[in-house]
Amino acid sequence: MSASNTLQSLGAMIASGGIEVVDCTGVLGPDTPILQLPEDFAKNTPKVEIHKISEYDEDGPFFAWNWMVLGEHTGTHFDAPHHWITGRDNPEGYTDTLDVQRLIAPVNVLDFSKESAADADFLLTIDHVKAWEAEHGEINAGEWVVMRSDWDQYGDDEAKFLNADENGPHTPGPTAEVIQYLIDKGIVGWGSQCIGTDAGLAGGMEPPFPAHNLLHANNRFGLASLANLDKLPAKGAILIVAPLKIQKGTGSPIRALALAPKG
Repeated sequence: MSASNTLQSLGAMIASGGIEVVDCTGVLGPDTPILQLPEDFAKNTPKVEIHKISEYDEDGPFFAWNWMVLGEHTGTHFDAPHHWITGRDNPEGYTDTLDVQRLIAPVNVLDFSKESAADADFLLTIDHVKAWEAEHGEINAGEWVVMRSDWDQYGDDEAKFLNADENGPHTPGPTAEVIQYLIDKGIVGWGSQCIGTDAGLAGGMEPPFPAHNLLHANNRFGLASLANLDKLPAKGAILIVAPLKIQKGTGSPIRALALAPKG
């Protein structure tokens, strides 16, 4: 089938509802959880603010619009390579210079929600990934890989979403070996339903914060605070992520959408 015929068929299936558009994005607003770094270590992103300019009133009689305060890495968002020091020298590492061809790709949804519910510090290992591949099929080059933890259920409660105590945050995520394994397979990027792409315990790993460190060193992308991954099949869906084309942007809030077979 030609590319033209494939696109026509895809469009017809979307229009008829045979292919469902799944919103994998959390709501962006004043209650959106924000990553909290130690104040003696780094400056934090401000909370989201939405300010009205006008709403059919004396400041604008025929229209409504707002202005906002928000960080690049707020809510459901995209990490570009320049976000991490290991990706700082990549000329394609910004949101305005990256290759958009890579933003739309098949997605592998690794469901470890039960393990994450049983242990907030659950770490995804290579054995977990290889067992998943044995059941569902190999992860291929040019594809997204996301971990389903169902952590989005806490998206309206910052304390539960961050899940931090005196020992730091407790959220599930990958080991360094998993990230390197997926990079070696040629993936586009890695995504999580938690506040960031790394596990809560990632600061003590080698290298520290391996999802950030290794992904961005190898010109791969990161996705965080994804939602509704429970509505996607293990394989067979297409993930679409589109960061804003911010000049020298290190990341961007996104509307992450997936195309999935209906039913």
